[in-house]
Amino acid sequence: MTSFRDLGLRAEFVDALAAQGIDDPFAIQEATIADALAGRDVCGKARTGSGKTLAFGLPMLQTVAAAKPGHPTALVLVPTRELAKQVVDVLSPLGKTIGMRVAAFYGGTSLDKQVRNLTKRIEIAVATPGRMIDLLERGELDLDQVGILVIDEADRMADMGFLPQVEWIMRKVPKDHRQTLLFSATLDREVDVLVRRYMHDPVLHEVEADTESVDDMTHRFLRVHELDRIKVLAAIAEGASRTMVFVRTKRGADKLVSQLKREGVDAGAIHGDLRQSARERALKDFQGGTHVVLVATDVAARGIHVDDVDVVVHFDPPEEHKGYTHRSGRTARAGREGVVVTFVLWNQELDVEKLQRRLGLREPIIEVFSNDPRLADLTTLDSPAPKRRVATAS
Repeated sequence: MTSFRDLGLRAEFVDALAAQGIDDPFAIQEATIADALAGRDVCGKARTGSGKTLAFGLPMLQTVAAAKPGHPTALVLVPTRELAKQVVDVLSPLGKTIGMRVAAFYGGTSLDKQVRNLTKRIEIAVATPGRMIDLLERGELDLDQVGILVIDEADRMADMGFLPQVEWIMRKVPKDHRQTLLFSATLDREVDVLVRRYMHDPVLHEVEADTESVDDMTHRFLRVHELDRIKVLAAIAEGASRTMVFVRTKRGADKLVSQLKREGVDAGAIHGDLRQSARERALKDFQGGTHVVLVATDVAARGIHVDDVDVVVHFDPPEEHKGYTHRSGRTARAGREGVVVTFVLWNQELDVEKLQRRLGLREPIIEVFSNDPRLADLTTLDSPAPKRRVATAS
């Protein structure tokens, strides 16, 4: 098996990874690190949770040049503030081992504080497109020294309408000495245009299918009744350590959290109307086990990485199959097992059956009630429901 040392990484990184219990590279890391270290433009096709952060972060840390204040020498563009923070959390400890600083720049927090941070030497800036444009237009930093540019989750950028902003930023980075690394779950449409227009002779490494796979997880489609839906969710959460729940609206997320708390379930919400500090606190409480349920909207959940999510629940069924695969990808990550549950009301059955056909799934829609003991172990839901006892007069 190929080791991190075999890929050409410095001993400091190999030792730092080993101290974190990371001994062997994931497939996307094994495929891309050597080419990235060699200075090639790299296009990596892999789904969320496959180890992309270290795939671009390790060679970037090893080859990035020292910076001067206001002039980062590497830039990572990400679609969401949560992902920006997570990239920094992964790379910053590794950067400290060799004296390289990594910092995040995203909206929802004090711009002045981030501007003050730029008075220090920062080699790697990790930013959302909107905040990076704000800083550039104010003249607070310059990308003239950026030698490595990373576009992470380019497909999510496209879905969220950020690619015009990404292109605007890329044009601010000198082309003559720029290495570009792009990672995406898909390379169609706008993403392919980005590759052809801004990358030089890129080497393509693909370690997953065209989209996030639904093959690595157990799927359950449950016919629930409107008035019993909250109690069914509470019963599922009681049998799991971490449950992530998706709803369509921000208001629906807040309402569901309140309803779950009335059922005695510790839950938090994450959506776009919350302040960044509240979003970070909810995510931290979920990661730390204070909350056993995290309720999220689609956009807010993009880029979230939480280890060991046992169950993903589509409280509101997604409107299309890409939404299903992305939401479901919060579980069964990095080879772990996971269960995906979709709640189906009586008037949603036809839409859900159409969704299954698009996904290539053939799963029965099973009627359940909140007192069904099988909810404590969702893998048993393919067995017959227990007979309901009917009281009779003696």
